[in-house]
Amino acid sequence: MERKPNFVLIFPDQWRGDCLGSLGHPAQTPFLDEIASGGVTFTGAYSACPSCIASRASLITGQTPSTCGRLAYGDKIPFRYKPTLMSCLRDSGYQTLCSGKTHFYPQRVALGFEELKLYDVQNLEGDFISDYHQWLEKEGKGAVKDTALETGSNNWLAVPWTGPEYLHPNTWTMDTALEMLKRRDPTRPFFIQISFHRPHPPYDPPVSFFSRYRDIKLPPVPAGEWAEEFNHPVDRVDAYEGRLPDHVLEETRKAYYAQLTHIDYQIGKLLYFLRTTKKWLPDTYIIFVSDHGELLGDNHLFRKFNAFEGSAHIPLIIMPPTGEKGFQRGILCDKPVTHMDLMPAILEAAGVSIPDSVEGKSIMPLITGAETKWRESIHGEHSPCWQFVTDGYEKFIWRTDTGREYFFNLREDPGETRDLSSDPQYAERVNIWRNRLISVLSQRPQDGLTDGKKLLAGKKMPAVRKHLLEPQLDADGKIRPDSQLRENYLKHDFY
Repeated sequence: MERKPNFVLIFPDQWRGDCLGSLGHPAQTPFLDEIASGGVTFTGAYSACPSCIASRASLITGQTPSTCGRLAYGDKIPFRYKPTLMSCLRDSGYQTLCSGKTHFYPQRVALGFEELKLYDVQNLEGDFISDYHQWLEKEGKGAVKDTALETGSNNWLAVPWTGPEYLHPNTWTMDTALEMLKRRDPTRPFFIQISFHRPHPPYDPPVSFFSRYRDIKLPPVPAGEWAEEFNHPVDRVDAYEGRLPDHVLEETRKAYYAQLTHIDYQIGKLLYFLRTTKKWLPDTYIIFVSDHGELLGDNHLFRKFNAFEGSAHIPLIIMPPTGEKGFQRGILCDKPVTHMDLMPAILEAAGVSIPDSVEGKSIMPLITGAETKWRESIHGEHSPCWQFVTDGYEKFIWRTDTGREYFFNLREDPGETRDLSSDPQYAERVNIWRNRLISVLSQRPQDGLTDGKKLLAGKKMPAVRKHLLEPQLDADGKIRPDSQLRENYLKHDFY
């Protein structure tokens, strides 16, 4: 019987695409750099909908955000997807495990995971407490609190963790994953998703990791003239835009980078375990990807939800099993890829049939170096108004509400400081990219964003396509028996 590979999906939240030491960034990521040296780093990876829930739905379904019904962030909208990446693997004999954040709803819906240990700061169901918070209350004897429950989880504050390092959410997420692997079923291959909530705010790296950046001089934050409308003092801790005092923004950036380094250290523990304790590395794919980025003050912007690089550009590294030949290693691949391409790639590598519902394209040929015809660009969007197309070298952005266009030459200006949309020298390039967006949106006439010849401004996009996500009613207004209800999810009738 042919031996099937294992898969480790490392999935942090809000990790910027440029923040890898192997790409020359000041963030210290030695273990991810080691993974990159043994695999392929995709420099043209983007989130097709730069927020937590939409990108996760896209990853597990292999579909565009539009097809899976999520064009923005939206809580309390049930995940009714079938099949999923995890259910396909499970039904083909894989043991499917998850430690950390899922952002599914209901909050404990498994969607194909056989074992699930959750970190989640939200209480969307009235009595929900995540596994981490139950453990922290007991282990910390009530004296140590999760920073996210004390200051919120959408702010720019630098608040280093002063409690014991082993109680930090990053450490718990990896230690829980390692415990799962230690007691896994040895007769089956495994797929494990290790989902860190950080570096999503709060920026609370352990003090010892924060201190590593004390004497490091950071490069300046990009700020273009087009962004002057956002150049006003920040007046709230969960700001989307504004200017922080230089020394405050410096602390924020260092805390963010220190959070990356702490997660990287956890990844180092995983590599050591796979290489020495169990010797599974020769049979295991390591995949590192985030759901979206973090603007971190670029062009006076924070958080995500828009089309700019800090928000939409994501890291993606895939290291194939070290015991197998026929793979490219230590290279950069600039092909435009996105979350929906991971499901077909993993299923292909596992020898599992790819469902007809999958729209993504397997990136396995990009890892093996096989000849393949690839897409020329990625289309991305986020409600209420953001649309973009990019190949990682140029990017066209359009606001559906105002009609405002942006165009950036990312090869020369990765910080997006120069908007070239009105530059006569780039008029032809802008028109080419505008037509690419028109081509995509023409396939969705229900949105009314184009007539096939030009973009039609003045409309806002829906956050979700509810007809795809809500229970369906029959002619008498009663819920159809085949409709997948929240109550059935809670009873685990489907997964």
